[in-house]
Order: sequence, then structure tokens, then C-alpha cells
Amino acid sequence: MALEQSTEAATWRDYKELTKPNVVLLMILTSAIGMFMAVPGMVPLDVLVLGNLGIALCAGAAAAVNHLVDQRIDLQMSRTHNRPVASGRVSNTQGAIFALLMGGLGMTILMVFINPLTAWLTLASLVGYAFIYTMFLKRATPQNIVIGGLAGAMPPLLGWTAVTGEIGGHGLLLVLIIFAWTPPHFWALAIHRREEYAAVGIPMLPVTHGVAFTKLQILLYTIIMFLITLLPYATRMSGPLYLLGAVVLGLGFLYWAVELMRGKNPKAPMETFKYSIIYLMALFVIMLFDHYLFPVSTL
Repeated sequence: MALEQSTEAATWRDYKELTKPNVVLLMILTSAIGMFMAVPGMVPLDVLVLGNLGIALCAGAAAAVNHLVDQRIDLQMSRTHNRPVASGRVSNTQGAIFALLMGGLGMTILMVFINPLTAWLTLASLVGYAFIYTMFLKRATPQNIVIGGLAGAMPPLLGWTAVTGEIGGHGLLLVLIIFAWTPPHFWALAIHRREEYAAVGIPMLPVTHGVAFTKLQILLYTIIMFLITLLPYATRMSGPLYLLGAVVLGLGFLYWAVELMRGKNPKAPMETFKYSIIYLMALFVIMLFDHYLFPVSTL
């Protein structure tokens, strides 16, 4: 049973919220760009549409499972207390059926219309986020977001394999960029929400090791991320436009990481979090433009 029984009937907006649409949209942006980066020309339209549809449905299913598993935590946090399952507008049974239908349809599309490799990798990502991270890692270790971040970093590789049918080195490099981006992105939010995470017993890094230590880790991971984002240029995956964008955007991220370390701006954690989202979107879009304006390698 849901923790609260609401008298409100669930609407389509509640089911939309179950899928975490803003997160899924960012994932689909990176998966679509992974598709374009895998070929020198245009991605076949059927792969572009059906591939991203299948990936999006599976990502939405994983998000719905997250709502089901985290409803007790969600109810105690101001940011999430009004989520559909936590508030009782969507029951556990309704949420589970919705997740199963979404995930099943997504897997069917990928298996039938794309290729088995992409389908199985997408399933592994779904299981990694919805079950391994949400059910176990999130509650077990302050390194939860580092280990579990791999599942969230998969979309560009899924896009790559949807087009090529194989795992390529450059596709893995795209995963590495998001993998390194995830800890400073999420830890900035975790600093802002530290007291709420502590109250519900979730061992986020600022709770277990303190804010100062977390700020240092954000700076170190940002430096690592910055260096990793130079690798597409170094490996001739991308050209000069991408390099310029990666440097400028990376320096912006480093600015906010240093601003966090200084500790003089109380808004710095959320500003860093917001910038990190813009950063990732802009980095991948610039990569896409560079791919067609300055082709530098034969894929």
C-alpha cells in the first residue's frame, strides 16, 4: 500500500511525473548524439526514432521503479514529498503495472526494430539504476552515486550501438564523460539537501564525510572530468569547435567548483548543480555541431 491514500484521482500528469521526463530528455539528448557520432552522415530515420523511443520508454520505466522504491524517503523530503506514489495519487500496483508496460514495450521495440545488443545493454542500464542503485547502493555506501552513475552514463553508448550494432571505443568515451560528470553534478545537490538526506538515513557523501570533504571531491572530480572531455579531441573523434567548447564549459564548471570550496556563497551548491545540467547539454550539442562542421576521422 502507498504510504498515503489520496482522494485525488491520478491524472496523465502523474504518470508523466513517474517517468522523470526532464531526466529522460537529457538522456535521450545524449543517446541521439551518440547515434550521430557513430556515423559520418545521417542516422537512418527509423533507428533515430525507434531507438530513442525504446531507450526513453525503458528509462521512464526505471524512473517509475525509483518512485515505488523510494516512496518512504520521498514523503520525508520537501523536494519529493508530493510525488505521485509518495502522495498516494498513484498506487503501488498502478505504478508497477505502468513500469512493466513501459519497460516491456521499450525492450520489444529495441529487440525487434533495433538490435539485441542495444536491447540487452538498455536492460542492464535499467536494472542497474532501478534495482542495484535505488534498492541497494543508495542506502549502502556514500560512493553510491559513483558506482551507480554508470547506469545513468549509458545512453550515448546505447545510441552508438543502435546504429553500429557494436560497442566502439569512442562510444565508451562518451560514457566515460558522463560517468565522470555525475559525481560533481549530484554531490552539489546533495550538499544543498544534506539535512534531508541525513534525516531519512541515506548515506550521501556530505552526510557521512561532511560538506568540506564533499566540496574537495567535487573539485577533484571536476578536474578529472575536464581532462576526460579533452580526449575526444585527442583521439580525433572531435575537432577544434568541440575543443573550444569543452575548454570554455569546463572552465565554467571549475569556477563553480572553486566557488564551492571558498564557501562564501550560500547559493553555490544549487548554482553548481544547475550549471552542471547546462554544461552537459551544451557539451554534447557542441560535439554534434563539430562532428558535421569539422569531420576529423573516418568512423
